[in-house]
Amino acid sequence: MAVAVLNPDLVDMVRRGSHDFNASACMNCGACSAVCPMGIQLLPRKLFRYVLLGMEDQVKENTETIYSCLLCKMCEVNCPGGVHIAENVRSLRHFINRQVFRL
Repeated sequence: MAVAVLNPDLVDMVRRGSHDFNASACMNCGACSAVCPMGIQLLPRKLFRYVLLGMEDQVKENTETIYSCLLCKMCEVNCPGGVHIAENVRSLRHFINRQVFRL
């Protein structure tokens, strides 16, 4: 059985890229995944949940998915929770750049 290491500071680390990271507004309804032109099922609801739970390794494992997002905002327009999905993805990209690529 795999053990998940949790980082309680992960949300703050991601917010360093943008103070607009509002993943906690996500209602986990799935409207974002339903309209994604890339058909990315993981992004954004499960990915945001990883951040909120402090699951840093799972976020880093999904680097390719984070960079696959087109930032087209179709998900954002259809989000009933008003989540700033594109800005949240940008914040995750900044986090990945700092933590994985060391940029």
